[in-house]
Amino acid sequence: MMRTPRYSNCVKEALTNIRTARESWSPGLEPVEEGVVTTVLNGIAKISGLPGVGFEELVRFQGELYGIAFNVDPEEVGIVLLGDYARLKTGDRAWRTGRVTDVPVGKNLIGRVIDPLGNALDDRGPIEPSGRLPIERPAPAIMDRAPVSTPLQTGIKVIDAIIPVGRGQRELILGDRQTGKTSIAISAILNQRDKEVLCIYCAIGQKAASVAKVVAELRSRGALEHTIVVVTEGNDPSGLQYIAPYAATTIAEFFMEQGRDVLIVYDDLTNHARAYRELSLLLKRPPGREAFPGDIFYLHSRLLERATHLDPSLGGGSLTALPIVETEAQNLSAYIPTNLISITDGQIYLSPTLFELGILPAVDIGRSVSRVGGKAQLKAYRAATGSLKLSYAQFEELENFARFGTRLDESSRKTLDHGNRIRAWFKQDEYDVFSMSEQIIMLIALTEGCFATIETGRVHDAMQAVRSAAKGISSDISGRVASDSELSSEDREELIRIAKEALNPFLKSS
Repeated sequence: MMRTPRYSNCVKEALTNIRTARESWSPGLEPVEEGVVTTVLNGIAKISGLPGVGFEELVRFQGELYGIAFNVDPEEVGIVLLGDYARLKTGDRAWRTGRVTDVPVGKNLIGRVIDPLGNALDDRGPIEPSGRLPIERPAPAIMDRAPVSTPLQTGIKVIDAIIPVGRGQRELILGDRQTGKTSIAISAILNQRDKEVLCIYCAIGQKAASVAKVVAELRSRGALEHTIVVVTEGNDPSGLQYIAPYAATTIAEFFMEQGRDVLIVYDDLTNHARAYRELSLLLKRPPGREAFPGDIFYLHSRLLERATHLDPSLGGGSLTALPIVETEAQNLSAYIPTNLISITDGQIYLSPTLFELGILPAVDIGRSVSRVGGKAQLKAYRAATGSLKLSYAQFEELENFARFGTRLDESSRKTLDHGNRIRAWFKQDEYDVFSMSEQIIMLIALTEGCFATIETGRVHDAMQAVRSAAKGISSDISGRVASDSELSSEDREELIRIAKEALNPFLKSS
């Protein structure tokens, strides 16, 4: 039986209305994926459900607890928890958030002490950020980077003279426990006062007392005004320790992209690697060398690759990284130290032997290097330190030889005497930073032999006298040093004259 044309038109019209209604319909509530907790163990939760969850997506639990999706398997999802998981239990609900882990950013963070999630840990109330950014961000492309050419003065004589650090460089600080690694990093932060360099100190799994001491030191010396402190303590969940350096780097990048120079200290990446190893083993990822997972190199390389000097077309900001790593029994060939040495642009090695001898900071010049080198050093420094490292290396070699009681000729004795004065110049009290003018006049006086006739026991006091005399340096000479101009012979003669006047009392009493 054939349908009538009128009946066919009605069917077409009805289908069109249904199709239009279906396309224009929108639910009053967005669908939400929900999962159930099946296991909770040492900062790790496993969830059944959440079929659409992505890698490193943020997952929300009951009680405003959050975690990061790490293992995305067909049957279950492994979650790294980011807070106090004591109240989380089997059977609790979990929901997708549809976003990755982020951190608040903005100028209001300057001078504050926060955790990796942006929560305030000081007594100054909640923080009002200007926005939020993901903690994991791609490193700038090669074409977006500029050469490292501007020095980052640390205020530590041996580093600024022999192992210079440039803005945008990654310089590793490594050594055994209690050799002064943190002190060097904090001194670098203290020296950035009035230099328009923003600093971020990231404590990873540190003792609460140690962090409190650092914060008190920064506050008492007026450095907290240009510093952000990101803290995770040793008793915090491993998940928080894992995200801490990435969150701190995102905060630093926010300011770098505004054209500012930023210095970030990671204290320390040994604890970071251990936290990641713990998470990986709990998630049953295959262990490799020293029980670390196979991607442990990528863990730190993708972090430190974010430190750079941006091209002027992108604002010209820079992010300088000072990662700290702990060695055991002076073993530089351990897994994590060798990884970081290959990733960074140089290393500052602190020797426990020098530390025990009272040579502080205990920088082992022979094992320390800056792969940027003189390109990150002012011209006045390069002219004054040209032969300093070689002279000191010759002194150390001769010093070892002289211990056997061998009779030395006059030339060798002069080399030993000059080397002892270089070593005395390297010594520096904790958190006592030197300005550029103070360092330059002492360097020139040292290389010109002004300390040669002073008794060894009085060299330290003589150097302090020269340091005090640096206040008499004219603003023209100081300006030329700071502007990366070469010092003329007249400038050098003027500096030598000021130094010799300061040394006259020591020469008369010698």
